[in-house]
Amino acid sequence: MNKITIINGPNLNVLRLRESVYGGVSIEDINAGLAKRFPDVDFTFFQSNSEGALIDCIQAQTGADGVIINAGAYTHYSHAIRDALAILKCPAVEVHLTNLWARAGEFRHKSVIGEVCRGVISGFGADSYRLAVEAVLQDKG
Repeated sequence: MNKITIINGPNLNVLRLRESVYGGVSIEDINAGLAKRFPDVDFTFFQSNSEGALIDCIQAQTGADGVIINAGAYTHYSHAIRDALAILKCPAVEVHLTNLWARAGEFRHKSVIGEVCRGVISGFGADSYRLAVEAVLQDKG
């Protein structure tokens, strides 16, 4: 069985309460949808608003077949999360619900973690997570 860890960063725990650009879905809805769609995957779901907790979770992924991460705002400036991802032996995929490059605010147009990930999936709403899972499974062959 494939083991995939889904890591969500700051403010994703209150996703449904945020701007309408996020589609009104909750992180719990996304997680439940993934578990239902991929019953043969052993998922671990983790969310934290704390950079250190996210790094600890990434570093603990020694047995994972893949890591999918939506680092939220940390995407744009956390070199510490980037460095933790670079250590992983399994593929990591960066995901975002919205298209970062179409968002207002120049700071949102840069990802410091994407360069150490297998790929970046952005702009497909909750489907970004599904596409990331499919990419990890395909990478495993």
